[in-house]
Amino acid sequence: MSEHLQIEREQGLLTLCMHRPDKKNALTRAMYSGMAEVLVQADQDKSVRAVLITGGDSCFTSGNDVADFIQAPPTGLNSEVFQFMQALFEFSKPVVAAVNGPAVGIGTTMLLHCDLVYVSRDAVLKMPFVNLGLCPEYGSSLILPRLLGHARAAELLLLGQRFTGEQATAWGIANEALNSGAETLSKAREMALRFQQLAPAAVADSKRLMRAPGREELRRVIEEEGALFGQRLRSPEAIEALTAFMQRRTPDFSKFA
Repeated sequence: MSEHLQIEREQGLLTLCMHRPDKKNALTRAMYSGMAEVLVQADQDKSVRAVLITGGDSCFTSGNDVADFIQAPPTGLNSEVFQFMQALFEFSKPVVAAVNGPAVGIGTTMLLHCDLVYVSRDAVLKMPFVNLGLCPEYGSSLILPRLLGHARAAELLLLGQRFTGEQATAWGIANEALNSGAETLSKAREMALRFQQLAPAAVADSKRLMRAPGREELRRVIEEEGALFGQRLRSPEAIEALTAFMQRRTPDFSKFA
């Protein structure tokens, strides 16, 4: 288990907190592996009725740790990041997210696979895949155009445009936008604890039915995106973009046709 994950249990609720504040909760391979392990175990644990994913009251996650990513990029569907994606995708119980501050890259796309999402009004969500010479991941290229329409999804995925917690709520990505980080965590916890009072099998069946339409198509898209994402990580464009990020400069794509 990664030292940058905090796990708490209370009244049937398992809270999974990404805790790496000095790096804005940037996700490492060890964190992905640990989160996958927690989800797999929680799915099998009858005492767990729901999972709450958070990064605390000031930051959700700034996405992948770029240095970790450059050192050991994911090479296949067995990589740690895909283990986490698979565990969340297959999770049969309710998943609630509390989002404060930055939610970058997978910090946004993982919300598309949660059941309830609560955000602070000033949260900043962003999917800068193209900006880094990469491509969308975790089914976002399928889910977002269907949820938002092609034009708005294109702003988010082709331009990497950021959006707020209020916008995420208006667009149906989140359930409610709250005034502060503390309020967001409190609301998410309140809603997650409600599942302790509900019939667990009925909840699981209802989630399965809601997720069933298009599920296999979504699974194929996630795998296709993952394979292309791995290829793009080794592309000259991505190498330039990630190097520029580490060097704190603007990438130069002028030489790429």
